[in-house]
Amino acid sequence: MVGQMFAAIEAFLPEAVAWRHDFHAHPELSFLEHRTSARVAELLRGFGCDVVEAGVGGTGVVAVINGAGPGRRIGLRADMDALPISEASGVEFASTLPGVMHACGHDGHTAMLLAAAKYLAASRGFSGTAVLVFQPGEEAGGGARAMIAAGLLARYPVDEIYALHNMPGLAVGAYASRPGPIMAAADMFSIEIAGRGGHAAQPHLALDPVMIAGHVLVALQTVVSRNVDPLKPAVLAVSTVVSDGSGACVVPGRVVLTGTVRSFELAVQDLVENRLRAVVTGIAAAHGGVATVEYLRDAPATVNDANCAGYALDVARGLSGAVEGDVAPMMVSEDFSEFLTLVPGAFMFVGNGDGPLLHHPAYAFNDAGLPYGAAWLAGMVEARG
Repeated sequence: MVGQMFAAIEAFLPEAVAWRHDFHAHPELSFLEHRTSARVAELLRGFGCDVVEAGVGGTGVVAVINGAGPGRRIGLRADMDALPISEASGVEFASTLPGVMHACGHDGHTAMLLAAAKYLAASRGFSGTAVLVFQPGEEAGGGARAMIAAGLLARYPVDEIYALHNMPGLAVGAYASRPGPIMAAADMFSIEIAGRGGHAAQPHLALDPVMIAGHVLVALQTVVSRNVDPLKPAVLAVSTVVSDGSGACVVPGRVVLTGTVRSFELAVQDLVENRLRAVVTGIAAAHGGVATVEYLRDAPATVNDANCAGYALDVARGLSGAVEGDVAPMMVSEDFSEFLTLVPGAFMFVGNGDGPLLHHPAYAFNDAGLPYGAAWLAGMVEARG
């Protein structure tokens, strides 16, 4: 049965590759996926899906395919948005929009779910219902949350939900997942340190926020190393330091630091946020400055339901002999986690072969992996419907 499904999807692989190349040539940033979502909805209607609704949570698209009889309602999700990166992949169907490219393979994920939809709508060889979710805004964050807020799960309830992501470095045809935490929560912070500007040659008449920022930058490196249990993973990274200074002889009035925190457990997340706030405000006050901290919890940790992860790995083993069932958790994040806080499900990595990493200007989605992703998605419906 699995072999027949894979062969059926391979039969229209050139068509699916053409969809992917079209999406790649016309990338759209988060919540601006108007052309992409219109094309997705058009294709889904052409496949004969029972319900197709566009405009869910902005530019999201939802489709429903009813099976041959009663059963579970299985959700499948793909992301559609691109990144603000100038493409350097060299492919002939490269981005036609300067400064925007599909550097994470969401064009491939969309094509995979479309291929699964075409197969499921034609075969109807499953029980229950398939609910297909084409999500905007994964890269900027908030896309899953927007669709949920728009009533996605209330109007299209599912018993389980599954998603995937391509992985450079993992062989084409290989799969990797695990029960429990698989990707970290993503928090973002912005720290504004206010001092008093002046002449760099008269520092005693100014209040130097650059000096304060230096102390803060160093002290923040102790938040994880001296507060978090070393057996519990956490990362705190300061990514930018910017002042409003205008020259070498000017003490600026303000410095802003931004960064991210990654963790897997809510208790660790709370601890890091609280210690970050205390360290920053305390150091600034000790030097006579004022610090303001903005802290955003962007996406929760992606935690696979143990049973659903088992089902997902079983389907993968039916498609490949190269399946890693206990892949190491990663500090990257995914807002598919928003769905997993409400519905049991699992996330799967699918091999993209060797090549540049995700978010690199030379990244290239490997079309040879497309049928493996599509077959796994369709297989989850057939196995769990």
